[in-house]
Amino acid sequence: MYTISKQYHFSASHQLMGLADDHPCARLHGHNYIVEVELQSGALNATGFVRDYRELDALKTYIDENFDHRHLNEILGDDKTTAEHLARHFFDWCRSKWPEVSAVRISETPRTWAEYRG
Repeated sequence: MYTISKQYHFSASHQLMGLADDHPCARLHGHNYIVEVELQSGALNATGFVRDYRELDALKTYIDENFDHRHLNEILGDDKTTAEHLARHFFDWCRSKWPEVSAVRISETPRTWAEYRG
């Protein structure tokens, strides 16, 4: 099985609802997110790729136009802004474009990751 991945970055704010008032994530705050999309295939295409990385630039455009420097609660709804929900959102978006997508990982901090696999 061949596996490729590519990372994209964006900055955004959010506020996690339903947490205790003294929880830091209950307050409005922001992150420098990393989105990593992974694609897998048992065979390579005619040019020797799982998929040409340039084709994945559509994800950068989607992120830049809809997520970068935005408030995620306004885009995804108040109950859909955790890293886990973001991973699923980007997985679904990417999978609709590229059937080889096997996972999406989201990082909010250098030491934390959430991943969704179909």
